Order: sequence, then C-alpha cells, then structure tokens
Amino acid sequence: MEATNFRRLILELERRFPGLGHQVEESMAIAIDGEIFQDAYSVELRPGSEIYLIPKIGGG
Repeated sequence: MEATNFRRLILELERRFPGLGHQVEESMAIAIDGEIFQDAYSVELRPGSEIYLIPKIGGG
C-alpha cells in the first residue's frame, strides 16, 4: 500500500476496508519501524517501513 505518512495510510485502509481506519484510530497503538507512537499521524513512511498495530490494553 502506498502512503507517505501514517494518516494517509489510515485513509487508504478506510477506503479499501470501510470501518477499519476508524477501528485502528480508536483501539490500536502504532509501532513504525520498531518505535511506538502516541500520535503517529504525521510520521513519514518509507518504502518498506514496518507498521505494527497493537491492541490497546485497558486497565485500572
């Protein structure tokens, strides 16, 4: 999938698989090339970047 930043990746996921982009935004932590981000929207993606979607864990 081609995207220059994480936000564009989310938009492309939503276009291809309606509802998935929202699901990722609401319930997933994001790791890009081994670094976990709180706000990944503006993080640039390179060809071959590895992106991991990590389910958020609730607790209290």
